[in-house]
Amino acid sequence: MRIAVTGKQGQVVSALIEVGPKLGVEVFPIGRPELDLLSPKTVLHALANIRPNIIVNAAAYTAVDQAEKEPELAMAVNANGAMAVADAARTLGVPLVHLSTDYVFDGSKSTPYTEEDPVAPANVYGASKLAGEQAVTAAIRDHVIVRTAWVYSPYGKNFVRTMLTLAQNRDEIRVVADQYGCPTYAHDIAVGIVGIGRNLLDRPQSEQLRGIFHLACAGETTWAGFASAIFESSRLLGKRVPKVTPITSAEYPTPAHRPANSRLGCSKLERVHNITLPAWRTSLMACLERLTNEFKLL
Repeated sequence: MRIAVTGKQGQVVSALIEVGPKLGVEVFPIGRPELDLLSPKTVLHALANIRPNIIVNAAAYTAVDQAEKEPELAMAVNANGAMAVADAARTLGVPLVHLSTDYVFDGSKSTPYTEEDPVAPANVYGASKLAGEQAVTAAIRDHVIVRTAWVYSPYGKNFVRTMLTLAQNRDEIRVVADQYGCPTYAHDIAVGIVGIGRNLLDRPQSEQLRGIFHLACAGETTWAGFASAIFESSRLLGKRVPKVTPITSAEYPTPAHRPANSRLGCSKLERVHNITLPAWRTSLMACLERLTNEFKLL
């Protein structure tokens, strides 16, 4: 399987590059300047040169707070760019796996969101990603839209790395405790994407395999609970760690509104694609073991 993945440095791109060869998959990352989602005319030519049999659109504008100030840019990348990738995939006759987000929901539901729940983004980023989903759905039949949440990894900018950075010189860290979600390891997402891709290639006529799916690690927590688990695991690795003080969202205002509930129900993915991600605490420990030498926590 040859996967062309948009972007060169994102967390999921990096994870695919790492795990792909272990799964017998060739992964070809492609991004700017060869492929630029702000320049749709570059997309088809760049992807055609790779001759993939699966395309993964992992490139996106992901600066959630900055998007409130740059809505046109967020929409250009996440919606218009997604449309260009979907158009290219249709032209090339190749299935498309498109990454989306839990932020297409407003968080008002009290239980995990399913794929059938109404969407209602509460911020510009979520609205731009929803527009991307709609563009993909309209452009190509042979697609899977994968919504995931709270992504972290050993590389890039993410919550785990932020907490470990803060822990190097703080005795106490205040973290929001009234937002719930599913921390998801980028490596698990990559493995899931490969599994989805294989299913799409093996059963090209199966409509059931296409559409929207939720892909997140099992279990749930709050950001404060996530931080506490990071430091509990760090302690097991022999590190002294700071105290986590839970606070409310009101005590930590941000330009973009975050959903109170970002939990994703993933039973459809298990039922249709036979894919289940590990428990989030298990994957967190695997990530921290890789990071323990980089972050010298006292």
